[in-house]
Amino acid sequence: MSTPPAAPTKGSPLVLAARIVPIAAVLVLIGVWERDLPTITEIVVVALLAACVLAAVHHAEVVAHRVGEPFGSLILAVAVTVIEVGLIITLMTSGGPSTASLARDTVFAAVMITCNGIVGLSLLLTALRTRTARFNPEGTGAALATVITLATLSLVLPAFTTSAPGPEFSGPQLAFAAVASLTLYVLFVFVQNVRHRDYFLTAPAPTPLPGSAPARQPAHPTGNHISDAIHADNDPDNAADTETYAATPPTRTALTSLILLMAALVAVVGLAKVESTTIEQTITAAGLPHSLVGVVIAMLVLLPETLAAARHARRNRTQISLNLALGSAMASIGLTIPAIAVASIWLDGPLLLGLGPAHIMFLALTAGVGILTVMPGRATLLQAGVHLALCAGYLFLAANP
Repeated sequence: MSTPPAAPTKGSPLVLAARIVPIAAVLVLIGVWERDLPTITEIVVVALLAACVLAAVHHAEVVAHRVGEPFGSLILAVAVTVIEVGLIITLMTSGGPSTASLARDTVFAAVMITCNGIVGLSLLLTALRTRTARFNPEGTGAALATVITLATLSLVLPAFTTSAPGPEFSGPQLAFAAVASLTLYVLFVFVQNVRHRDYFLTAPAPTPLPGSAPARQPAHPTGNHISDAIHADNDPDNAADTETYAATPPTRTALTSLILLMAALVAVVGLAKVESTTIEQTITAAGLPHSLVGVVIAMLVLLPETLAAARHARRNRTQISLNLALGSAMASIGLTIPAIAVASIWLDGPLLLGLGPAHIMFLALTAGVGILTVMPGRATLLQAGVHLALCAGYLFLAANP
């Protein structure tokens, strides 16, 4: 098992900011709670909310690196899920009946953004540098199959069941979907980190032709979609060929990050509650559909994964970028749906999870295109363009249904 690449140094501006932001966010939350805010303060709070999401992911990674795999994978996944579920529940409790489909909108937006947006961006950045992006079809195909199965069980089936009116599950059906989603996610984490870890490592370079210079192979990070997600190399121009490794953080550092992680999660949920009415009023005033709120939540939660995937793609580590994208989609369904199912016990109103015809078409097209992209184990600018076109089409129709 290789060691994760180096994280930012202890005194770097990014680390200092990650320590300051959660504390500042908690203090701001105390100061603005249940108060009418001027526009400039609203803007500051929204910016602080986004920064707090990034800080939470950073501290979750530090703790994950300290405890090791496979538990490290679960820590960051749970942290991101707490942010996503916290935002969803906060808006559902304050938005009334119009937010009955918010969980569905957010989870489906996460699937489309990861499987098309992040995948397409990763393939594009790698193909622009090396002409062909290479990855392991075994691991990537297994991850894609799991995402498609989770999405079908949780988001497509409710549109066709008859036990409850409308696109929603009955109680037993929702319980089954929640248990199946959580089981598949845990099984995937076990396979990725323990049973078939080699399926998710960077694909080896092709055998050089006789007489040609041997290809330089990139170092193999762990390939795990969590432990290698955010860490970047110190030399971006040579990162595809060499790696700098960081020692496991000491217990004191991990405990500090754990405390700051808890503070960041509280601040994210609290600031989302403060801004929930403003977000909904802004979208309504702009004449946009209410389902766009779910897209905004998904984009906010997936921002760290998008940045990390882009960094790895620029360093010719396509496999890690794809692990990030598909792993994020998997966590969004496999952990969010069970959490929302439990929360529905005390939430008022229906929980609409079934997709409409247009979204089912997008999901089916994403599945088909994804399979064709993954099967060869390599992709070009064309596959990147197709995935990005699907993501752009979804986002456009989300704003203009």
